[in-house]
Amino acid sequence: MNLEELIESGTLELYVTGSLSQREAMEVEDVLEKHPEAKKEVEAIEASLIEITKEGVEIPPYVWENILSSIRDVHKLPPRQKSTPWSSITGWAAAIVCLLGIFWMMKENSGLEQELQTTTTENIVLKEKVTETEGALAESSDLLDILRSKDYRTIALPGNPSVSPGSFAKVYYNDKDKVAYIDTRGLPEPPRGKVYQVWSLIMQPLTPRSVGILDNYESSTTKVFKLENIPDPEAFGITLEPEGGSESPSLDQLYTLGMVAP
Repeated sequence: MNLEELIESGTLELYVTGSLSQREAMEVEDVLEKHPEAKKEVEAIEASLIEITKEGVEIPPYVWENILSSIRDVHKLPPRQKSTPWSSITGWAAAIVCLLGIFWMMKENSGLEQELQTTTTENIVLKEKVTETEGALAESSDLLDILRSKDYRTIALPGNPSVSPGSFAKVYYNDKDKVAYIDTRGLPEPPRGKVYQVWSLIMQPLTPRSVGILDNYESSTTKVFKLENIPDPEAFGITLEPEGGSESPSLDQLYTLGMVAP
Protein backbone atom coordinates (compact mmCIF):
# COMPACT_ATOMS: atom_id res chain seq x y z
CA MET A 1 0.00 0.00 0.00
CA ASN A 2 1.53 3.33 -1.10
CA LEU A 3 1.26 6.61 0.84
CA GLU A 4 -1.80 7.90 -1.06
CA GLU A 5 -3.71 4.65 -0.54
CA LEU A 6 -2.79 4.66 3.15
CA ILE A 7 -4.20 8.16 3.66
CA GLU A 8 -7.37 7.49 1.67
CA SER A 9 -8.10 4.10 3.24
CA GLY A 10 -8.95 5.44 6.70
CA THR A 11 -6.17 3.36 8.27
CA LEU A 12 -4.62 6.45 9.85
CA GLU A 13 -7.91 7.23 11.63
CA LEU A 14 -8.01 3.68 12.99
CA TYR A 15 -4.40 4.09 14.09
CA VAL A 16 -5.20 7.29 16.01
CA THR A 17 -8.18 5.69 17.79
CA GLY A 18 -6.15 2.57 18.67
CA SER A 19 -8.30 0.24 16.56
CA LEU A 20 -5.45 -1.44 14.61
CA SER A 21 -3.71 -4.65 15.52
CA GLN A 22 -0.17 -4.46 16.81
CA ARG A 23 1.26 -5.55 13.44
CA GLU A 24 -0.81 -3.03 11.50
CA ALA A 25 0.10 -0.26 13.92
CA MET A 26 3.80 -1.04 13.51
CA GLU A 27 3.43 -0.88 9.73
CA VAL A 28 1.80 2.55 10.00
CA GLU A 29 4.56 3.76 12.32
CA ASP A 30 7.18 2.68 9.76
CA VAL A 31 5.39 4.77 7.12
CA LEU A 32 5.19 7.76 9.48
CA GLU A 33 8.94 7.66 10.02
CA LYS A 34 9.61 7.67 6.29
CA HIS A 35 6.94 10.13 5.12
CA PRO A 36 6.52 13.47 6.95
CA GLU A 37 3.28 14.16 5.04
CA ALA A 38 1.75 11.03 6.60
CA LYS A 39 2.80 12.22 10.04
CA LYS A 40 1.13 15.59 9.40
CA GLU A 41 -2.06 13.76 8.41
CA VAL A 42 -2.00 11.87 11.73
CA GLU A 43 -1.51 15.12 13.65
CA ALA A 44 -4.49 16.64 11.83
CA ILE A 45 -6.65 13.63 12.74
CA GLU A 46 -5.55 13.84 16.40
CA ALA A 47 -6.39 17.55 16.47
CA SER A 48 -9.90 16.80 15.16
CA LEU A 49 -10.38 14.14 17.84
CA ILE A 50 -9.25 16.53 20.57
CA GLU A 51 -11.75 19.14 19.37
CA ILE A 52 -14.55 16.58 19.59
CA THR A 53 -13.67 15.49 23.14
CA LYS A 54 -13.32 19.10 24.28
CA GLU A 55 -16.92 19.86 23.40
CA GLY A 56 -18.26 16.93 25.45
CA VAL A 57 -21.86 17.33 24.30
CA GLU A 58 -21.97 18.73 20.77
CA ILE A 59 -19.59 17.83 17.91
CA PRO A 60 -18.42 21.05 16.19
CA PRO A 61 -19.77 21.46 12.60
CA TYR A 62 -16.34 22.03 11.12
CA VAL A 63 -15.10 18.70 12.52
CA TRP A 64 -18.02 16.93 10.84
CA GLU A 65 -17.18 18.84 7.65
CA ASN A 66 -13.57 17.60 7.80
CA ILE A 67 -14.70 14.00 8.16
CA LEU A 68 -17.39 14.23 5.49
CA SER A 69 -15.01 16.03 3.16
CA SER A 70 -12.56 13.19 3.52
CA ILE A 71 -15.30 10.68 2.78
CA ARG A 72 -16.31 12.67 -0.31
CA ASP A 73 -12.68 12.59 -1.39
CA VAL A 74 -12.86 8.79 -1.39
CA HIS A 75 -15.57 8.94 -4.05
CA LYS A 76 -13.37 11.20 -6.19
CA LEU A 77 -10.57 8.65 -6.69
CA PRO A 78 -8.94 8.61 -10.13
CA PRO A 79 -10.56 6.45 -12.83
CA ARG A 80 -7.64 4.01 -12.69
CA GLN A 81 -9.43 2.25 -9.83
CA LYS A 82 -11.77 -0.21 -11.43
CA SER A 83 -13.61 -1.35 -8.31
CA THR A 84 -15.48 0.54 -5.58
CA PRO A 85 -12.99 1.43 -2.79
CA TRP A 86 -14.91 -0.40 -0.08
CA SER A 87 -11.81 -0.70 2.10
CA SER A 88 -11.43 3.09 2.21
CA ILE A 89 -15.10 3.67 2.95
CA THR A 90 -15.10 0.95 5.61
CA GLY A 91 -12.02 2.45 7.25
CA TRP A 92 -13.54 5.91 7.46
CA ALA A 93 -16.83 4.51 8.72
CA ALA A 94 -15.00 2.58 11.44
CA ALA A 95 -13.12 5.72 12.45
CA ILE A 96 -16.35 7.71 12.69
CA VAL A 97 -17.97 4.96 14.75
CA CYS A 98 -14.97 4.97 17.10
CA LEU A 99 -15.16 8.75 17.52
CA LEU A 100 -18.90 8.66 18.15
CA GLY A 101 -18.36 5.82 20.61
CA ILE A 102 -15.88 7.93 22.55
CA PHE A 103 -18.35 10.83 22.54
CA TRP A 104 -21.18 8.61 23.80
CA MET A 105 -19.05 7.15 26.61
CA MET A 106 -18.03 10.64 27.73
CA LYS A 107 -21.66 11.74 27.83
CA GLU A 108 -22.72 8.63 29.75
CA ASN A 109 -19.87 9.07 32.22
CA SER A 110 -20.89 12.68 32.84
CA GLY A 111 -24.47 11.59 33.51
CA LEU A 112 -23.35 8.87 35.94
CA GLU A 113 -21.14 11.33 37.83
CA GLN A 114 -24.08 13.73 38.19
CA GLU A 115 -26.35 10.94 39.44
CA LEU A 116 -23.70 9.81 41.92
CA GLN A 117 -23.27 13.35 43.24
CA THR A 118 -27.04 13.76 43.64
CA THR A 119 -27.35 10.41 45.43
CA THR A 120 -24.45 11.26 47.75
CA THR A 121 -26.03 14.60 48.67
CA GLU A 122 -29.39 12.95 49.35
CA ASN A 123 -27.72 10.34 51.56
CA ILE A 124 -25.94 13.04 53.57
CA VAL A 125 -29.20 14.95 54.12
CA LEU A 126 -31.02 11.74 55.09
CA LYS A 127 -28.24 10.82 57.53
CA GLU A 128 -28.46 14.26 59.16
CA LYS A 129 -32.24 13.91 59.53
CA VAL A 130 -31.85 10.45 61.09
CA THR A 131 -29.26 11.81 63.52
CA GLU A 132 -31.54 14.71 64.48
CA THR A 133 -34.47 12.33 64.98
CA GLU A 134 -32.41 9.96 67.11
CA GLY A 135 -31.21 12.90 69.21
CA ALA A 136 -34.76 14.16 69.72
CA LEU A 137 -35.97 10.69 70.72
CA ALA A 138 -33.12 10.30 73.21
CA GLU A 139 -33.88 13.73 74.69
CA SER A 140 -37.58 12.92 74.97
CA SER A 141 -36.79 9.61 76.66
CA ASP A 142 -34.55 11.34 79.22
CA LEU A 143 -37.23 13.95 79.94
CA LEU A 144 -39.85 11.26 80.40
CA ASP A 145 -37.65 9.52 82.97
CA ILE A 146 -37.24 12.82 84.83
CA LEU A 147 -40.97 13.57 84.85
CA ARG A 148 -41.69 10.12 86.26
CA SER A 149 -39.01 10.41 88.93
CA LYS A 150 -40.09 10.85 92.55
CA ASP A 151 -37.17 13.24 93.05
CA TYR A 152 -38.97 15.94 91.08
CA ARG A 153 -42.10 17.72 92.14
CA THR A 154 -44.41 19.60 89.77
CA ILE A 155 -45.11 23.31 90.13
CA ALA A 156 -47.80 24.86 87.94
CA LEU A 157 -47.27 28.39 86.60
CA PRO A 158 -50.62 29.82 85.39
CA GLY A 159 -50.81 32.85 83.10
CA ASN A 160 -51.02 36.41 84.38
CA PRO A 161 -54.62 37.55 83.65
CA SER A 162 -53.54 41.14 82.96
CA VAL A 163 -50.68 40.25 80.58
CA SER A 164 -51.22 36.84 78.99
CA PRO A 165 -54.15 34.96 80.52
CA GLY A 166 -53.84 32.05 78.08
CA SER A 167 -50.21 31.33 78.93
CA PHE A 168 -49.04 28.59 81.29
CA ALA A 169 -45.87 26.67 82.18
CA LYS A 170 -44.72 23.87 84.48
CA VAL A 171 -41.59 23.49 86.58
CA TYR A 172 -40.22 20.09 87.64
CA TYR A 173 -38.02 20.91 90.62
CA ASN A 174 -35.49 18.73 92.46
CA ASP A 175 -34.93 20.14 95.97
CA LYS A 176 -31.88 17.99 96.62
CA ASP A 177 -29.90 18.76 93.45
CA LYS A 178 -31.26 22.32 93.07
CA VAL A 179 -32.14 21.50 89.45
CA ALA A 180 -35.34 22.33 87.60
CA TYR A 181 -36.80 21.50 84.20
CA ILE A 182 -39.27 24.08 82.94
CA ASP A 183 -41.85 23.20 80.29
CA THR A 184 -42.75 26.36 78.35
CA ARG A 185 -44.95 24.95 75.59
CA GLY A 186 -47.82 27.05 76.93
CA LEU A 187 -46.04 30.32 76.12
CA PRO A 188 -46.42 32.21 72.83
CA GLU A 189 -43.42 32.70 70.57
CA PRO A 190 -41.47 35.73 71.85
CA PRO A 191 -41.44 38.79 69.55
CA ARG A 192 -38.28 39.66 67.63
CA GLY A 193 -35.69 41.19 69.97
CA LYS A 194 -37.30 39.69 73.08
CA VAL A 195 -36.52 36.61 75.23
CA TYR A 196 -38.16 34.79 78.11
CA GLN A 197 -36.32 34.99 81.43
CA VAL A 198 -37.00 32.66 84.39
CA TRP A 199 -36.87 33.90 87.97
CA SER A 200 -36.86 32.20 91.36
CA LEU A 201 -38.59 34.37 93.96
CA ILE A 202 -38.54 34.89 97.69
CA MET A 203 -41.84 36.57 98.52
CA GLN A 204 -41.14 38.34 101.85
CA PRO A 205 -39.47 40.61 101.08
CA LEU A 206 -39.83 40.18 97.30
CA THR A 207 -36.41 39.05 96.11
CA PRO A 208 -36.11 37.90 92.49
CA ARG A 209 -33.12 35.99 91.18
CA SER A 210 -32.56 35.16 87.53
CA VAL A 211 -32.06 31.43 86.98
CA GLY A 212 -32.09 31.30 83.20
CA ILE A 213 -32.59 33.13 79.90
CA LEU A 214 -34.42 31.07 77.26
CA ASP A 215 -32.54 32.60 74.30
CA ASN A 216 -32.81 29.42 72.23
CA TYR A 217 -36.57 29.17 72.62
CA GLU A 218 -37.41 29.18 68.91
CA SER A 219 -34.91 26.43 68.02
CA SER A 220 -36.00 24.10 70.83
CA THR A 221 -38.23 21.23 69.69
CA THR A 222 -39.42 20.20 73.17
CA LYS A 223 -39.65 23.70 74.70
CA VAL A 224 -38.29 22.11 77.90
CA PHE A 225 -35.23 23.78 79.44
CA LYS A 226 -32.88 22.70 82.20
CA LEU A 227 -32.08 25.22 84.97
CA GLU A 228 -29.36 24.65 87.58
CA ASN A 229 -28.07 26.15 90.85
CA ILE A 230 -31.53 27.20 91.99
CA PRO A 231 -31.77 28.33 95.65
CA ASP A 232 -34.74 27.36 97.78
CA PRO A 233 -37.50 29.25 95.95
CA GLU A 234 -40.91 30.23 97.19
CA ALA A 235 -42.15 30.88 93.65
CA PHE A 236 -41.16 30.77 89.98
CA GLY A 237 -41.99 33.47 87.44
CA ILE A 238 -41.37 34.04 83.73
CA THR A 239 -41.08 37.51 82.23
CA LEU A 240 -40.56 38.79 78.69
CA GLU A 241 -37.34 40.82 78.56
CA PRO A 242 -35.16 42.56 75.96
CA GLU A 243 -32.73 40.27 74.16
CA GLY A 244 -29.86 39.43 76.51
CA GLY A 245 -32.05 39.52 79.63
CA SER A 246 -32.45 41.99 82.50
CA GLU A 247 -30.97 42.37 85.96
CA SER A 248 -34.43 42.68 87.50
CA PRO A 249 -37.78 41.39 86.21
CA SER A 250 -40.14 43.61 84.21
CA LEU A 251 -43.27 43.02 86.28
CA ASP A 252 -45.48 44.57 83.60
CA GLN A 253 -44.29 41.72 81.34
CA LEU A 254 -44.83 38.91 83.88
CA TYR A 255 -46.37 36.11 81.81
CA THR A 256 -46.63 33.32 84.40
CA LEU A 257 -46.20 32.95 88.16
CA GLY A 258 -46.51 29.88 90.39
CA MET A 259 -46.00 29.29 94.10
CA VAL A 260 -43.87 26.43 95.45
CA ALA A 261 -45.83 24.42 97.98
CA PRO A 262 -44.06 24.16 101.35
